[in-house]
Amino acid sequence: MTVLHRWTGLALALFLAIVALTGSLLAFRNRIDRLVNPGFHVQPLPGQHVLDLAVLAERVEAEMPHARVAYFTVDPDQALVHLAGRFDSATGKPWPVPDLPLVLNPYTAERLHPGPPSDPLRRPIDLMGFIYALHTSLATRTEWGWTLVGVVALLWTIDSFVALVVTLPRSVGPFWPRWRQAWKIKLGASARRLHFDLHRAGGLWLWPFLVVFGWSSVMLGLNSVYEPVMTSLFDYGSGGDGITSLMLATPLERPKLSWREAQAIGEQAMARLAAEHHFRIERPYGLAYVAEYGGYTYAVRSSLDLRGHGWDTTVLIDGVSGELRQVDLPRGAHTGDTISTLLWGIHYGDLRDWLPFRVFVCLFGLFLAAIAYTGIAMWWYRIHPPRRARAASAASS
Repeated sequence: MTVLHRWTGLALALFLAIVALTGSLLAFRNRIDRLVNPGFHVQPLPGQHVLDLAVLAERVEAEMPHARVAYFTVDPDQALVHLAGRFDSATGKPWPVPDLPLVLNPYTAERLHPGPPSDPLRRPIDLMGFIYALHTSLATRTEWGWTLVGVVALLWTIDSFVALVVTLPRSVGPFWPRWRQAWKIKLGASARRLHFDLHRAGGLWLWPFLVVFGWSSVMLGLNSVYEPVMTSLFDYGSGGDGITSLMLATPLERPKLSWREAQAIGEQAMARLAAEHHFRIERPYGLAYVAEYGGYTYAVRSSLDLRGHGWDTTVLIDGVSGELRQVDLPRGAHTGDTISTLLWGIHYGDLRDWLPFRVFVCLFGLFLAAIAYTGIAMWWYRIHPPRRARAASAASS
């Protein structure tokens, strides 16, 4: 098991260092984006109120007739609108649309930009988008990139248990007095011993978080493994089978319901759910139209939310009949869904946008990168022993 841990760790070290360091930055994704793109964030003027979700969608589609709004979210400082191209009857292909979301003033629906209107670079610097892509798909933004990171995460999760076993005492006798040494760092020791102690003791002290972050990475990158495991252990209501059942044989590009009608139905449905499940609706958060489902998703921020940002409290409304097709609540309805939402929030340091936890996740990313480094250093010392160790070996022979 020691050999297995050594070579698995060496194979994963570079990948772990990349996801660890990028994860540290992603813990402060929104804050960093405000620093990089201050012109894409606003402060409301006295008496201003955020526009209705439907109004934002209608104004974007009126301005860009060859595009439809796919989904958008509204925060107090900006609205992010993601577009999809409408199909061109002449070519049978969708019209091209911007690859980055439109950034709007949520109080006026005007596009935000960092410079004067004459500035040709009227788009955000997508630094954190690149960091996110590097973290989740090694910057490939492809399915195989996500899968590769998911496989790395699965090996990381399994190896965390192997690593725990490796630290256990190997001789017979009182268990804790012998295992206790593995939890200590001997200060003033040689560099080789210090690397070893930091790697072993650091991994033990933060072992639960190694497993949690590893498994949450499997959730994000290798759902084909995550979902069967969670389904076998917990009541899991929003799995792949449920999503597949919502798919239409042919995507519905133009629903019967308008954005306003969908919003009104979503508000009514959400109010009923709030009364039934005893939660508080804090504010509208987003709307989406999913042509593959032929339905609108209406999202709110609620007292049930575990994350500070995210589509957690949502309903899916049929785009033709207006019927309620699905309800997703972040906690309380299905144990597996609650755990998954919690894992997502933990992974990105977003538990109700609590700053101390974001700081912890940022530091944990640095710690994970250090674990990868000390593992490589231990291997290097093994194949290139320090001069003192070589002299002692020569003397004994």
